[in-house]
Amino acid sequence: MGAYSEEQIKKVCHNVIENLANVMDTPEWQDMSINVAAAVTMALNADKEAALKEELVNVSRNLYYQGFFAGTSGNISARLSSERLMITPSGVSKLKLAPQQIVVTDSDGNYISGDGSPSSEIKMHLAIYRKRADVNAVVHAHPPFTTGFAAAGLPLDQPVLPEAILVLGRIPIVEYGTPSTRELPEALEPYMKDHNAFLLANHGALTIGSDIVQAAHRIETMELFAKVILIARMLGGEKLLTEDQLKKLANIK
Repeated sequence: MGAYSEEQIKKVCHNVIENLANVMDTPEWQDMSINVAAAVTMALNADKEAALKEELVNVSRNLYYQGFFAGTSGNISARLSSERLMITPSGVSKLKLAPQQIVVTDSDGNYISGDGSPSSEIKMHLAIYRKRADVNAVVHAHPPFTTGFAAAGLPLDQPVLPEAILVLGRIPIVEYGTPSTRELPEALEPYMKDHNAFLLANHGALTIGSDIVQAAHRIETMELFAKVILIARMLGGEKLLTEDQLKKLANIK
């Protein structure tokens, strides 16, 4: 069979387009389009959820190896959408955490899926997501040097390290609230708007971020900052950056 001429190809294409247009006007086609769109959306959301669970597990394990999650302590969450979030389960070591154990809840903390129960600290996570639309991840852990400052009631709010200033900003101490109760998010509420890292008095540390990696980097930076401040005080005290030096840092931001 010989090759089709350009005119023949144009005619076939015209007929296909014309027939497709006629079909698309039917209710059956519209219903099928809606179903296909829903299926594609569901598949994309499932892929996003699976990837986010893997990332959450990897970050949890990394922070565990750094000594931030003793036993089954601490929790990490990530926002999936305006209506759903995922959070580490209660009573599971971050070393042994598996993706299928990550718990998905709605925006009120009601269980949707996952092999376990959501962290008992979910009230704190939900409060942050409601207050900060720019936040998509929360890390709560007990890194030893940072938690030491929290237990001593000593803030990490002095301008000492450029890295800490750029990554964390000022770090307030949040008044003590009983873990797993409304007391903790209520104590945290006044500080949420203007801070990205927090010392929880007699409890631990909390960081937030646009994604899981940023929130994790912030808690790692906070722990390094606490360690450096402690060593500096053992050596005679930290030296603060000058106003001029701080102005130059502000230009970097």
